[in-house]
Amino acid sequence: MLVREANTDGVVTRLADEDLDLLLMIRNFELALLDLFAKGELNGTTHTCLGQEYVPVALAPLLRNDFVFSNHRGHGHYLARFADPAGLLAEIMGRAGAVCAGVGGSQHIYRDGYLSTGVQGQSLPVAVGVALHFKRTGQHRVAVAHVGDGTWGEGAVYEALNMATLWRVPLLVVVEHNGIAQSTPTEAQLAGTIADRARAFGLAHHEVRTADVDAIRAELSPVVARVRHHHEPAVVEFHTIRLGPHSKGDDTRSAAELAELRDREWSAVYSRCFPDQYAAADALAHERIADLVADVSARPPSTWPASPADDRMDVAS
Repeated sequence: MLVREANTDGVVTRLADEDLDLLLMIRNFELALLDLFAKGELNGTTHTCLGQEYVPVALAPLLRNDFVFSNHRGHGHYLARFADPAGLLAEIMGRAGAVCAGVGGSQHIYRDGYLSTGVQGQSLPVAVGVALHFKRTGQHRVAVAHVGDGTWGEGAVYEALNMATLWRVPLLVVVEHNGIAQSTPTEAQLAGTIADRARAFGLAHHEVRTADVDAIRAELSPVVARVRHHHEPAVVEFHTIRLGPHSKGDDTRSAAELAELRDREWSAVYSRCFPDQYAAADALAHERIADLVADVSARPPSTWPASPADDRMDVAS
């Protein structure tokens, strides 16, 4: 692993090649999806994580054997977990090699300790149940639920937090607070703060305001350890940026606002700190994703069932 040091006073001071490669693979994957939709080559909908890619990349080494519950904006969560753009793209396109035989599409993926869904807030009660199972069976594993700031309008969130604290389960709630819920600014739909809401239920709360993956890992490693070994449920709130539309093309923000966001999101910071490394890695990621799109597009449609399958959610293995 090659790690480079920045010579500038930017936000990011260290950058490993493998982290940048994963970040840019996710970025170019998401851009390719929007391009495919614009060309009319995809059906349904999709919610990209443009601007938020660093969150699952930073967390990935801390969550190797844990159960991750993703959400509607979950491509980055899946790719950081499995590094499988071929399986995910085939799933979205309904082509051979799809991770769920093409029936899950963009939002509903199940694979080896990973589940995503498009239903806001529903993953939290399920994650509490899985965390309780981990505690009772002494597995020292964490149930991780990714939610957004808009999800805090769902009553199921508060029921889940109440049970998590009462039962002292190894639950980690990851909040990707991007400041906008579909097309509504957070300050127009969320009273108070997420921190105060978490603390009202006795959960530890941690805020992350950097996109430096090394700094995030150093900060959150002891947090995850306490959740895992001491069953102290916690909320980690990432103050992040959503660059893309809510879905394919429904962004109501002004050009000036989007330009300001682009200037300070992670890829702009990284490219300023490490221009040569970034440019080379981005070009390679773009080429690889373009080749992948061509390959998957040429595959035959996926079939269901692809093979005999056990449809139980096996959280014990």
